[in-house]
Amino acid sequence: MDKILNYINGEFIESLDKSWINNVDPSIGKVYSLIPDSEDKDIEQAVQSAELAFDNWSNSTIDYRSKILNNIAKLILTNMEDLARAESIDNGKPLRLAKKIDIPRAAKNMAFFASAIKHDSSESHQMNNIAINYTLRKPIGVVGCISPWNLPLYLFTWKIAPALAAGNTVIAKPSEVTPMTAYLFSKICKEAGLPDGVLNIVHGYGGKVGAAITKHPKIKAISFTGGTATGKEIAKVAAPLFKKMSLELGGKNPNIVFADCDFEKAVSTSVLSSFSNQGQICLCGSRIYIERKIYDKFKEAFLKKVKKLVVQDPLSESTQIGALVSEDHMNKVLQHIKVAKEEGGVILHGGERILLSGRCENGFFVSPTVIEGLPHNCRTNQEEIFGPVVTLSPFDKEDEVIEYANGTQYGLSSTVWTKDLAKANKMAQELKAGIVWINCWLVRDLRTPFGGVKNSGVGREGGYYALQFFTEPTNVCISLN
Repeated sequence: MDKILNYINGEFIESLDKSWINNVDPSIGKVYSLIPDSEDKDIEQAVQSAELAFDNWSNSTIDYRSKILNNIAKLILTNMEDLARAESIDNGKPLRLAKKIDIPRAAKNMAFFASAIKHDSSESHQMNNIAINYTLRKPIGVVGCISPWNLPLYLFTWKIAPALAAGNTVIAKPSEVTPMTAYLFSKICKEAGLPDGVLNIVHGYGGKVGAAITKHPKIKAISFTGGTATGKEIAKVAAPLFKKMSLELGGKNPNIVFADCDFEKAVSTSVLSSFSNQGQICLCGSRIYIERKIYDKFKEAFLKKVKKLVVQDPLSESTQIGALVSEDHMNKVLQHIKVAKEEGGVILHGGERILLSGRCENGFFVSPTVIEGLPHNCRTNQEEIFGPVVTLSPFDKEDEVIEYANGTQYGLSSTVWTKDLAKANKMAQELKAGIVWINCWLVRDLRTPFGGVKNSGVGREGGYYALQFFTEPTNVCISLN
């Protein structure tokens, strides 16, 4: 059985206790590899390594750091097939989705920040003939990057790339549920010539490894993507230590469809935004609000497409819906569906576990589920399910749907479908969300700010926002007299 290893100071090593965690392939429901069960002392070893590497890395030239990051990007693409297959097996997502989205985006993350640091600039402020001020941006030091299981390599690199580009050394923790591509990534970094100790990847449980990263006094910043409850715990520990924090947390995103929309595009894209990656994307539109005059028409067209979605072995090229990431998560989603029924929801499609035959007979598959008849303030429309479950609800007026859309603790993203520019602008102004997509979904420019409001997080990632997070500004004032 394969053993995943920690990557510390350029070496591939077991945890110091030499204990292991089972890693399950969710499409077959069986253990297929082992993960180090690391603890505080493994993080301490990684921090010591990162500290030793910091001076050389932070003082290296921008051209040198850019070259290393570009080397990593190229090697990700060179290893596309192996990485995509590993991601599909580890996560349960369709292989073709990993090939089309996850692995190419991981390469783009590295290449983008390799370029961004070459185009960064500092501010200057002149005070007539008195003085001139300019801003230095300095790397923070040792930083912690904790990433989730839903888009494993995609989001792992999204954090690591700007941290490294800015000159920091990194302690990174991938999810213990989906660690394989982070392990393969560590091998790529070694091959790309990344100096030893600059990136240290420590595997294990969040309650051990994530907690150790959060509380370690020499780790000066935490970038975390995951659940809101975990984010609160991180903030509780990190805030008194005055660590910088970037927390990208949960979402319960509205998808608002007006009668004047491009109907076919709205329906087709709404199916994608509901069920891509089995609904396990923080940006999925899990609450679909449809203007009443087209509600029945939209529902019929939407269900027609949903019923055609292919749920099967993730390694098949024709698969559209794969397995949920774990048995625990599958049971959580099924429990949410049970709650929806108890709340009076009508299951229009799905609502149950799918039992496949053959290789995947013990896999964790749930049918794409569409529910109607629920009030906007019920648990199903308030709580993040993070699975292939959406609700359909009609609305009559703009102000009404704005109230519904904003009526949760979350504020990560939203989608609006309308041909009326004035209406689109009003919605963008009124919706309490970090991202508002108008007539599209998941269109991402890596230069733009990414993050949420309310309980969806603190801070922004992406572009210069990420580079600024991973640096500290120093104002330098030079007297001209």
